[in-house]
Amino acid sequence: MRLTIIGCSGSMSGPGSSASSYLVQASGGDPLGPVGAEHTWSVILDLGPGSMGRLLNHVDPADLDAICISHCHADHMADLVGMHVYRRWNPTGPLGPVLTLGPSNLLERLRGVDGTEKTDEDYRTEFDIRTVTPGRPVRVGPMTITPYTSLHPVEAYGYRIEGPSEDGSRIVTMAFTGDTDSCEGMTAMADGVDLLLSEAAFVEGGETVRGMHLTGLRAGELAAEGHVGRLILTHIQPWTDPAIPLAEARRAYSGPVDAAMSSMVWEL
Repeated sequence: MRLTIIGCSGSMSGPGSSASSYLVQASGGDPLGPVGAEHTWSVILDLGPGSMGRLLNHVDPADLDAICISHCHADHMADLVGMHVYRRWNPTGPLGPVLTLGPSNLLERLRGVDGTEKTDEDYRTEFDIRTVTPGRPVRVGPMTITPYTSLHPVEAYGYRIEGPSEDGSRIVTMAFTGDTDSCEGMTAMADGVDLLLSEAAFVEGGETVRGMHLTGLRAGELAAEGHVGRLILTHIQPWTDPAIPLAEARRAYSGPVDAAMSSMVWEL
């Protein structure tokens, strides 16, 4: 599997990155192609503001096999509107619906962002929208995607993804927290993964509200408790020096830690 950072800026687009969006890809058989043909399966995690344009630098959105939305705050899903336009009005013709996983209010929220009424738009020709069930896996080519309940002010999920390594020699796992504070769901999701992509929107000694976001320290604790192979911090606010959550994470976690940057790639 391969992880590409499309956007990683916390709560808004930033000077060097769009808001949250992450591309996960894996090679596997193509059921629609010739026997033995390989296909690059592509899943996008979240589509925050500005991410649709950034995505075009890495993959044709027509080739996406699934979209996973962690929650319905605008900084994680607003560019679904752009994806809708791209799929419906593509000059090659309508692209058809793409599997779209997310919270129970995703369709309603999409209408609100797009400014349409229920009687005017159901998006069925662009998105196959399905509400996730925590712990129930969804298969996308060679990848298995399992949602876990996170702790945020709205219905929210993290996603654990299992699939083949880049060299095809083993099965690897990664997990994406979405927006969350520490909770049982995230602990279960992160257990033993090769790569944990964790938000770190808050800093220690700053915001005191709980039940919303992780700090670098709490992300490090999550990684240490789960014995994960690598920790990548994301959703860092534009006004925060990434060195701060990185230092916090290293207080709790002794493994490799990085701060996400747009266009960075990790191969598992």
